[in-house]
Amino acid sequence: MPKFAANLTMLFTEVPFLDRFAQARKAGFHFVEYLFPYAFKAEELRAELEKHGLRQVLFNLPAGDWAAGERGIAALPGREEEFRAGVARAIEYAKALNVTRLNCLAGKRVSSRSDEEHWQTLLQNAKYAAVQLAKHGLELLVEPINHFDVPGFFLNRTEVALKLLDEIGQPNVRLQYDVYHAQREEGELAGTITRHLARIGHIQIADNPGRHQPGTGEINFPFLFGLLDELKYDGYIGLEYVPTPDTLSSLSWLKEYGLKL
Repeated sequence: MPKFAANLTMLFTEVPFLDRFAQARKAGFHFVEYLFPYAFKAEELRAELEKHGLRQVLFNLPAGDWAAGERGIAALPGREEEFRAGVARAIEYAKALNVTRLNCLAGKRVSSRSDEEHWQTLLQNAKYAAVQLAKHGLELLVEPINHFDVPGFFLNRTEVALKLLDEIGQPNVRLQYDVYHAQREEGELAGTITRHLARIGHIQIADNPGRHQPGTGEINFPFLFGLLDELKYDGYIGLEYVPTPDTLSSLSWLKEYGLKL
């Protein structure tokens, strides 16, 4: 049975962020994830996890100025020092929160730089991050993002992300496979998961169109969950969707599919 993690950036937004841990536990979750921890002290976040008996399974490396529209800096030439400082900061939070997987976002292309410059920057930054994380027993994830939702995002397709992993050549680097992004960009969800499951370190889900909860769109989630069980996937599935009409109502799909939190 899949292990579902509530994404606290997307879910329970009806309450302030630090109150979402309690809401997630009340709803039945044992695992949580969210985009970034850096707006809070690690001690505050750890206290909420411990108070509610939750385990955090994921967060992202620092990704530039998110409020200004940046979506990662790993592929951005000229931002290498900032990226390396972010890796060190992320490791501190990971150790404090007992999180073992950190996700790396490539970011949007810079118009004045070539794709080759972006690729080499991403490669060297990701390799650096992988080596640093390995020193602490941590795993680096790399996530493709569809170009419809984030125009200009440098890393869009699974096959390109796997090529990057090959070139990085570090054993602690795997793919973060977001079903929503993959469906929008390339489809072939079941085949991709089946072929590459050993290289997938984390899965996130949302339906398409709309990026809402399973059952609101075209993706056959009962089939995918059954496939993951058949393939013996033992990782987590992050619920990174926009709930409609509200978070608690959106969770009804878990009962409809015969799944338990």
